[in-house]
Amino acid sequence: MGDTVKVIELVGNSTESWEDAAQNALNDADESLESLSGIEIESQTADVESGQIERYKTTVHVSFALEDR
Repeated sequence: MGDTVKVIELVGNSTESWEDAAQNALNDADESLESLSGIEIESQTADVESGQIERYKTTVHVSFALEDR
């Protein structure tokens, strides 16, 4: 079969940083998917309260190889 790759969109969250939010999304994907091959940062946003960032959010596209059947 071919080298088909599937891409899914995930939103990671963190109270520390956008990088940590991206890593959290990747960690969760790695627990349930096999053959992860890449990650692309799509966007970074945050929840703000009283003028302070409370939660960082990073939207990522995670790619992984489809298994041959």
